[in-house]
Amino acid sequence: MAYTTNTPTGQAVQNIIDELPQLVAVAIVDAQSGMALASHSNSPTFNPETAAAYNTEVVKQKQKALTALKLQSETINDILITLTNQLHLINIAEGGKKFIYLVVNSRDTNLAIARDVLRQQSELLK
Repeated sequence: MAYTTNTPTGQAVQNIIDELPQLVAVAIVDAQSGMALASHSNSPTFNPETAAAYNTEVVKQKQKALTALKLQSETINDILITLTNQLHLINIAEGGKKFIYLVVNSRDTNLAIARDVLRQQSELLK
């Protein structure tokens, strides 16, 4: 999916690319449908739209877990999935209606910086 910078989601994707140019992929995702609203991949073999759809289930299941544990006063800020060579970071934005999904190489990216970039960009999605 291409993105255009004249929308808040497209601008957020562009800002993330500018801040983390070594990223593998990024997508802004509708948390209900799992559809990518804007996305970009630096890898021809990584499809961020497919990953976004699957990771929507991760977000939904974690939200169900919070309910089951009666943690209604808690909200999910982000979810980190660490792989052998990659970090997959999901930052929940706009009251849980959208999330930013970021994939970076764990050797090339500082996790604290990546989290900070996503927090800043989630503000654009409100």
